[in-house]
Amino acid sequence: MWAEGAGPRPLFGEDADAVVAAALAGDPSGMDRLVREYRLLRQVLDGARAGIALLDTDLRYLYVSPHMAVMNGVPARAMLGRTLGEVLPDVERPDEVLRQVLRDGRPRELILEGRTHADSPYASRVWRGTYHRLEEDGRILGLAGIGLEVSGPRERQRELSRTNRRLLLLDTAAVRVGTTLDVDTTCRELTGFLVPELADAASVELLPRDPSGGGRPDGGSGECAAGAAVRLRRVAVAAVPDLAPRVRALGAAGEYVEYQPGSAVRQSLESGEPWVGNFSSDEVLGRAAPSSGRVAAYREAGIHSGVVVPLVAQDRPIGTLTLVRAGDSPAFGREDVVVARTLAERAAASLAKAARFARERGMALELQQALLSEPTFPHDDLEVASRYLPSGTGVLVGGDWFDCLALPERRTLLVMGDVMGHGVEAAVAMSHYRSLVRALAASGQPPADILREADQVVLAGGLDRMATCLLVLVDRAAGRCVHASAGHLPAMVVGRGRGPFLVPVPVGPPLGTGFGRYEAASFPLEPGCVLMLFTDGLVERRGEDIDTSLRRLTGVELPVDGALPEFLDTVLAALGVARAQDDVTVLAARATERRS
Repeated sequence: MWAEGAGPRPLFGEDADAVVAAALAGDPSGMDRLVREYRLLRQVLDGARAGIALLDTDLRYLYVSPHMAVMNGVPARAMLGRTLGEVLPDVERPDEVLRQVLRDGRPRELILEGRTHADSPYASRVWRGTYHRLEEDGRILGLAGIGLEVSGPRERQRELSRTNRRLLLLDTAAVRVGTTLDVDTTCRELTGFLVPELADAASVELLPRDPSGGGRPDGGSGECAAGAAVRLRRVAVAAVPDLAPRVRALGAAGEYVEYQPGSAVRQSLESGEPWVGNFSSDEVLGRAAPSSGRVAAYREAGIHSGVVVPLVAQDRPIGTLTLVRAGDSPAFGREDVVVARTLAERAAASLAKAARFARERGMALELQQALLSEPTFPHDDLEVASRYLPSGTGVLVGGDWFDCLALPERRTLLVMGDVMGHGVEAAVAMSHYRSLVRALAASGQPPADILREADQVVLAGGLDRMATCLLVLVDRAAGRCVHASAGHLPAMVVGRGRGPFLVPVPVGPPLGTGFGRYEAASFPLEPGCVLMLFTDGLVERRGEDIDTSLRRLTGVELPVDGALPEFLDTVLAALGVARAQDDVTVLAARATERRS
């Protein structure tokens, strides 16, 4: 190839024009070099693992490398003289960009995507190609294109993107779904999150609960009766704006929907697995719908595909999550089903927890209200009113209690207590404390002694819940009140011509500690003054110092001449108890002239 002792002769050097001229002039060395370089160049073109093509100015194939022919699944000879659109109509190529390369000579890098005639593991193939302009003697001949298939890396990139999107959806759902212990709210949060993130419309249907508290497909036996429709309550539904009116017409939140045997919802409930399908025909849609009579409405709404995922808690179905897509939205894919199933599993756990808390809250509330509704009879020279408001934040009802006991010698004992904790156990413990204080008060002991003995009795009895308690003994004959506190907030007095103030009281430990050393104090209670006892739920707010909370209470302007129930309503409204995070109990008393 080169003379002995000489360096190698470069191939395709800058003297190409001279070599061609020499060959044309009959120079054997020039002809040999030209032939050798041509053969080597064909080896490069024909053997490259990249797709190489030459196009004329009309973007028709002039040359197609063997590898490109294999990628396309079309023989090279069959492609010559035709455009890409004619050879592979399912591959998108921006021809306008290629014409720009012809016009300005600047190379362009393009991404081509679509399907070819060759077998491929990828649903859609992707190539990265670079196009250069070909010129000869200032004349534009066409384009040279070199492309590599990047379907594998692009698919992995898409899979990573889908995974990241799925994780982002799940992370976002964790803070947006299940924020309360309310079943209906959780269902609304779930459907509201899924639309439009994953579906054009979404709904949650729950099975009726049987008397034992279990969710059953037929409301009782746990088996779906053959040939019978299953009735579910649509708890929540959401849809994109264009679809919302039609979706609501098919069943709004709060309505019951009956599902025929073999419907998508029934299949999902009975199998415990997701159902996914495209409604390719009215027959298919009629079988999947709650009833065949809904096909026309579904078609009018443009619904073309759906996913139904069972909501399962403690190995029992409690309902279903249904997602649909309509119009131009793509059909549901495998990744969509995975996300929907994961969200359904999380939502079912939240719904089961919310249902359990609702049952326990109802039991505790019924017990507490039954206990608090027992009649109390103060002396006729003391007017009394009370309010009990369970927390509205979703936690279980607490152990608040109050009492008003008429004692001999025109004395009345006012009681306000709060058992630590929430739920049925706290309500039961509250009943024990209430009965104990009543029994001790009947013995005629002063407030501090009642608290001291109650502390010892609770400790000895093994009651494992402590309680705070404030006792105020109103002695009308003496015109004074004696009070003692077991870890409870002080009473408030509102008098004529004087704003509200808290009455100082020595505070001992809560009842049940065994360390009870309680002291009493006294203060005057003039006729017309209002005395108010309350639990901490009235004033405490998360993140706020208790002294700040109490100052807010004493800063409320309160009339003392009106009815006591209106007095309490004014207090509750001024302190915004609807946002309280604990139960609120208040008891107001006003000394009046004794009736004959």
